[in-house]
Amino acid sequence: MNLPDKFEVLIITLSDRAFKGEYSDMSGPGIKERLSEFFNNEKWKYDINMTLIPDDAGTLKEIVNEACKKVNIIFTTGGTGIGPRDITVETIKPMLSKEIPGIMEYIRIKYGSEKPNALLSRGVAGITGKSLIYTLPGSLRAVNEYITEILKTLRHTVLMQYGIDSHDKH
Repeated sequence: MNLPDKFEVLIITLSDRAFKGEYSDMSGPGIKERLSEFFNNEKWKYDINMTLIPDDAGTLKEIVNEACKKVNIIFTTGGTGIGPRDITVETIKPMLSKEIPGIMEYIRIKYGSEKPNALLSRGVAGITGKSLIYTLPGSLRAVNEYITEILKTLRHTVLMQYGIDSHDKH
């Protein structure tokens, strides 16, 4: 199996307040910037699209169901906490055909040891349809922490997803 000629990436920001225009979404653009650096460093062609939606499970499920037919990587930001409007994890987790729990567990432990509130994030990662999907918290600081760790494994994760053996054969 080969890698795609061009990676299609979708970033979905879930925020009632940003959707209403009460403030600007900083997390989605933050993810886009870091992913662009990654793809440029890998010399992989890519196209990143972004969408901003309210904290609505039906809308999120509809977008992901459509996207996972053609998008290679999906990132969500927002809705991973324990608040009454935090619906991302409950919406995405049942859609995963393969969960990748280690990366999110590691991030929670690493940052939670310094800042215990980080342990309240419930983000998940996995595969749904043709898409690798990561659910990140909504704060820009947390997004930067998560994306830093995710990018350390993203190349290997993508190669594995496409059945390409990148392990050293010593």
